Amino acid sequence: MTVRALIFDCDGTLVDSEPLGAAVFAEALAELGLALTAEAALARFRGRRLATTLAEVGGLLGHALPADFEARLRDRTALALRAGLREIAGAAALVRALTLPFCVASNAPRAKIELNLELTGLRPHFGDRIFSAYEVGSWKPDPGLFLHAADALAIPPDACLVIEDSEAGVVAALAAGMPVLALLPEGDAAWRPRHVPAIRQLSEVAAYLGSAG
Repeated sequence: MTVRALIFDCDGTLVDSEPLGAAVFAEALAELGLALTAEAALARFRGRRLATTLAEVGGLLGHALPADFEARLRDRTALALRAGLREIAGAAALVRALTLPFCVASNAPRAKIELNLELTGLRPHFGDRIFSAYEVGSWKPDPGLFLHAADALAIPPDACLVIEDSEAGVVAALAAGMPVLALLPEGDAAWRPRHVPAIRQLSEVAAYLGSAG
């Protein structure tokens, strides 16, 4: 494949926010009477739109969530991120070494993306190349966010390599007609399509860029 640009997911791909967020989420659910471990919450809801996740949780509980649940959850999550967020190993080294255009495209609100990047020192590398599903109106697994990012970079979709850690993200990339790498540091996942390469760490991305990177 000829790679002319990279599109990164954020949570779980550039920053190690998923375990922190899942722990906060599990704690908040326990307060509502729903017993779900952080590991189970992460496995079930990783990479999905929060509104979809909360609707499913309401179904599990059998009643609607409190009106302020999402706002309180986001506040608690931000506190946890500020206290312990780290970059995914190799993220800074990778983006510093890139000579191709690159951006981040995430299902999260822009404020959370920027907070994640700022806390890990990655923010200066991305400039204005930050794309949020909330601003585009398209959430993974829909391909719209990735197609918007490719258009903003002025690179054809099939020349944009996506780096993702979730099923929803991989499905979105494939639907956009983009090559994608599944970042799976803990080992392979049952949801990974067999034709999608899996990598264990970001340092492996360079091997897929070849002379293009």
